[in-house]
Order: sequence, then structure tokens, then C-alpha cells
Amino acid sequence: MREILGRRRRLLSRRRRNGGKPEQLGAALTFATEWQWPVLPGVAPDPQGRARCACPDPECTVPGAHPFDPGLLAATTDARMVRWWWTNRPSAPVILATGGRAPCAVSLPALAASRALTLLDRRGMRLGPVVASPTRWALLVKPYSMEQLGELLYAKDFVPGSLRFHGEGGYLALPPSETGQGAVRWARAPLPGSAAPWVPDVEAVVDAVVDALTRTGVSAPEL
Repeated sequence: MREILGRRRRLLSRRRRNGGKPEQLGAALTFATEWQWPVLPGVAPDPQGRARCACPDPECTVPGAHPFDPGLLAATTDARMVRWWWTNRPSAPVILATGGRAPCAVSLPALAASRALTLLDRRGMRLGPVVASPTRWALLVKPYSMEQLGELLYAKDFVPGSLRFHGEGGYLALPPSETGQGAVRWARAPLPGSAAPWVPDVEAVVDAVVDALTRTGVSAPEL
């Protein structure tokens, strides 16, 4: 009798886990329908070698962390399309199409980002959500134009070459995606609620990050 009850409990537990929304689907629906961030599924890591990408490019530099089929222009906030995508590909990474209605991002290597965020926290600077992968962290910012970004960078005496900018026409893998480089998580999670998370201006983030990296003395190879 105990063995039968034990089997029933394990079966019910599996049904609850499998019958609920997969993490990626639930996250994608939140981003698309509640926050109005256009998303689409990314290409999965190659199952034969997770450090490789399942896309045709053997030299892919962001394995599993980019769109492939469909392409980036297919990103949507439509709940029916999101459900269809992740019902058919439940483990696909969630890719954000940056710019337009969605946030943009400034990313930098993980070690430098961790040090910079520690210093910014000490200063009491308000940051929005921060996306962390094993190799790079991305600070979400308000949408910006290429002209705005160009003027900002031109006014700087020094900008680390390792800073990357995910603007209009760019993309970023969001939690809880699994890519060829490992899990994508929140280093600074959005506050719970239905409204889209607040994000700072790109000027404030670039100024603070460049200053923080300079003050922490992170060397060029680490950047």
C-alpha cells in the first residue's frame, strides 16, 4: 500500500511539473503581454556539444543565444504566437529584440560588471534589471538612437572597448534561457508586478559604468 501511495505521489508531482507552463513560456508571456517587449525563440545550443550552436555557422560567437528561425524581425508581443513558439520549442532561449518599444542594453564582461555594480550600489545609484550570463552582464536601459549613442561616446575621453551596445536591431537572451555558454539569470531582478520594469537612461549607465571601471582599476585584459 505504501509503495502504491508513493508511486501516486511521484506521478502527481511529475504531472504538476509537466502540466504547468514551462519556465521559458511563462517568462516569454510575461515579457510579451505584460511588459510589451517583443520576443522570439532563440536557436538552441547544439545537443552534441553545448558550447557549440545549432545554427549553421561553425564559428558562432553567441551559441544558442541568438535568433535563427524565425529571424529577428519576427519578434512579437502577440500571446498566441508566443504560445505556439514555446509549445513547439519549450526549451528555446527567450530572445528580446532590443530597441523600439523594448529596452536597449549595455553589456560588459562578467567580472568587470560585478565590480562595477558593487561600486554603484555603494553610491546608491538606481539601476534597472541586469541580465547575467556566465561571460557577460547586460544593464537594461531606455531605448536610444544611434545618433544619441554616437554623441554620448564621442564626448567621452575613454570608453572600454569591451562595452557592447544592444540597440535598435539588436537582441539579448533573457532569463531563464539556457545557452551554449550556460544559464542566463537576473543579477538584478525586475520588481514583481504587471507593469514593465523601470530602466535608466543610457547616458547615466555609461557614465557610471565607465567611471566605476576606472576607479576599480580593472585592467584592459579583464575588460
